[in-house]
Amino acid sequence: MANEYIDVETLKFLLNEVHDLEEILNLPEYNDHDSDSIDLLINSVKDFSDKEMYPYFKEMDENPAHFKNGEIVVHPQVSKYMKASGEMGLLAGAFPYKDGGMQLPSTVMNALGYIQEAANNHLPGYIGLTIGAAELITHFGNENLNQTYVPKMLNGTWGGTMCLTEPQAGSSLSDIVTSATPDGDRYKIHGQKIFISGGDYQGAENIVHLLLARIDGAPAGTKGISLFVVPKNRPDGHGQLAPNDVETVTDFEKMGQKGYCTTHLFFGGNGDCHGYLVGELHQGLKYMFLMMNGARIAVGRGAAAICAAAYQASLKYAHERAQGRKLASTGKKDVHQEQTLIVNHPDVRRMLLLQKVVSEGALSLVLLTSKYQDLSKSLQNAEEREKYALLLEILTPIVKTYPSEMGRVAVDNGVQILGGYGFCSDYILQQYLRDIRIFSIYEGTTGIQSQDLLGRKITMENGKALQLLSNEIKTTIKAAMVMDNLQAYAHTLGDKLQLTQDILKSLLGYAQKGDYERFLADATPFMDYFSNILIAWLWLDMAREAQQALLTGSKRHNTTFYESKIHAMQFYFTYELPKTTGLAEIIMNDKALTIGSKQKVFGNEY
Repeated sequence: MANEYIDVETLKFLLNEVHDLEEILNLPEYNDHDSDSIDLLINSVKDFSDKEMYPYFKEMDENPAHFKNGEIVVHPQVSKYMKASGEMGLLAGAFPYKDGGMQLPSTVMNALGYIQEAANNHLPGYIGLTIGAAELITHFGNENLNQTYVPKMLNGTWGGTMCLTEPQAGSSLSDIVTSATPDGDRYKIHGQKIFISGGDYQGAENIVHLLLARIDGAPAGTKGISLFVVPKNRPDGHGQLAPNDVETVTDFEKMGQKGYCTTHLFFGGNGDCHGYLVGELHQGLKYMFLMMNGARIAVGRGAAAICAAAYQASLKYAHERAQGRKLASTGKKDVHQEQTLIVNHPDVRRMLLLQKVVSEGALSLVLLTSKYQDLSKSLQNAEEREKYALLLEILTPIVKTYPSEMGRVAVDNGVQILGGYGFCSDYILQQYLRDIRIFSIYEGTTGIQSQDLLGRKITMENGKALQLLSNEIKTTIKAAMVMDNLQAYAHTLGDKLQLTQDILKSLLGYAQKGDYERFLADATPFMDYFSNILIAWLWLDMAREAQQALLTGSKRHNTTFYESKIHAMQFYFTYELPKTTGLAEIIMNDKALTIGSKQKVFGNEY
């Protein structure tokens, strides 16, 4: 069981060799930790996941969270996991010492989260949202809010959520109507929130909602939104809890992640829901978005983990399932031969390699983005902090999107490898496919992320973030050019960077003319294109590190491990990177086929 869902060796290779965790641990904020202690932590979380998470993965899908008698019934392991996470420090890990945390870097926390997500992606969301809600309170809440709520959230006694979406508004947060009416030192909250992950469940003593609402008389749009702590049960200051007029309306039944409840909540149906302002008036969306980078990295991490677990399941099956025979030199099959394992068929290997390059490339992207997050917060030099903050900004929409979108494609290939069995509930691939589908919707859909990338991040500060990222890629290209077996791949990646400039020149021409609809119409194909190039960069960097280890003999892993990384890079550059040529042709085409009147686009169908 210990190796069924994750390749820890690859995780450690990426963490320590490719992304140089030591650089982060040498910063003053994190220098109480060292590589050995982090290695032990990784091993302990893997052991915990083996025993307390992975065994319940299929069971939680077969016995999903559901609404009954006014509350959400979840698998008993949810409450056990919350409490165990508090005891192990998984909730408090990233928090500073002053808040009772372990002061671990985001890079390490995401590595630990990745292991848990791969073991059972239904459980980590419960602690992830609790961490996010507690972070908002520690960053922006007053001392009373911090003392009242944060300790019990970080020890796993109370859960936490973020309440943004409303029935009539969806992703358009400027249209939220949940109201907050001043009432002494608090506010009366009234409204509904939907799709609230971990919003309520049986066995939770309390849920602390971080809720966006509009104070009476506030400006229209996003500028009039404030942030509130709204507990399910409000503490009375003497250790007792009183109901706070937060009603659970229902739990949404989903195609995947069935063990992770998703609720519809009604606040203030009886006029007695108390909310407590976090920070300043009308700054709620700003506060929420300061936490959004971490949330979007976590979504990408979860998708990368599911993709990796599906790859391990596919690989195991391919090494056990005998079917068909290898072609002889005559081009014909010898029916007298024994059947061969399907892993020996080239087309099955192609699908397995696709799963491998997507899952490991996605993990590398998650760890790199996490590293940029750590450097942007903790470097001493302000100019360097700004550099990594810009790199973090441009990678955030990509780290959320690539693992979610290409991870789904990779898992779908895993189902194909199993053939008919892949479609049957006896095998786990169908569950991974259902589970991963939500990740391209979480924390802003792919379309929203794509418009953010092209419309904001590419153009921010006159393209400074893009230039910094290009410089990082060119550094890898230069280092790979000195290695004979990597030169051709380095040249190819350099050519793709030039093609990117041509694409942006074409698109920015529309923006300069004020035709922003045309500029952003193909933002999603551009996301596909740009993500593909970034993953190619990360694979070239992995191959460079592997080749360096082989040349110098300073190997933490065996020769076969490093050679397989170089082979995977070659596969990516041969099978995946060429797809950017077709995408470039789409993006630079002057036909605007998705713009115009509905009648023109859909004809009689409309």
